[in-house]
Amino acid sequence: MTKVTCHCGAVELKVTLADGLNTARRCDCSFCRRRGAAAVTVNVGDLEVVKGAENLTLYSFNTGTAKHHFCKVCGIYTHHQRRSNPNEYGVNMGGIDGVNPAEHEPIRWDDGVNHPSDRKA
Repeated sequence: MTKVTCHCGAVELKVTLADGLNTARRCDCSFCRRRGAAAVTVNVGDLEVVKGAENLTLYSFNTGTAKHHFCKVCGIYTHHQRRSNPNEYGVNMGGIDGVNPAEHEPIRWDDGVNHPSDRKA
């Protein structure tokens, strides 16, 4: 299990990473490119909020599929349920104890601007 926290410590998650830090990526959709955080993959059943569930707030937009969770005390993004695969969470790589995303550059960028869910049939 891996510990993930927000900046102020009000929220703490325990997660099992799907493939360690090898899944690190960023997205260039209108929301994620502003957030800028690298995320690593966690399967839906492998994330547990162990502290501060009452301090999490939710933001969702457009299709409403992606659900972005933030600490309402310090504002740090902790995790989101992915639009690309709702069976996965993206977890803030910078919130993992002992991990500095800068030490793992270059981190892959995904094309969220041209997401298949946004294409008209």
